[in-house]
Parts: sequence; structure tokens; C-alpha cells
Amino acid sequence: MKYTWWLFQIIMTLLSGFFLIFGVDLMTGSYSLNDPFSFIMSFFSASFVILISLTLIISFPIKMIRVYRQINGQNDNKEKPL
Repeated sequence: MKYTWWLFQIIMTLLSGFFLIFGVDLMTGSYSLNDPFSFIMSFFSASFVILISLTLIISFPIKMIRVYRQINGQNDNKEKPL
């Protein structure tokens, strides 16, 4: 597997972590709004950002673990004679 794929997965995981922090900050900032409509819109948008970023934070490492296990499984099969 190419090193750029691994680097891309790590960068995307870190970027998802940034958006998670951004979503939490947006949610805490929505509580200081006085307009109920603005509060509801910012609260639900922050929840959506948090949901998507958590999904990506979970999915990228799972994908990396699956590929790593598959690569190690192929290497183990090559080293063991029948």
C-alpha cells in the first residue's frame, strides 16, 4: 500500500478532530445567543457537525486497522511454507 494513502487517512482523522472541536465550540457559543431561532439553528448545525466529525473519526482508523490486518495477513502467508 502506498504511503500517501496512510498519510491521507491520518490527515483526514486529524481534520475530523478539528471539526469536532469546532462543533463543540459552536455548540457552546449557541447558548449565548438571545434569539430563539438563531439558537435552534446554530445548536442543530453544531450537532450535525459533531455527528459527522465523530463518524469520520471512527471510520478512518477502522479503515486503517482493516488494511493493516490485511497487509499483515498477506505477509504471514508469504513467509510460511506449506
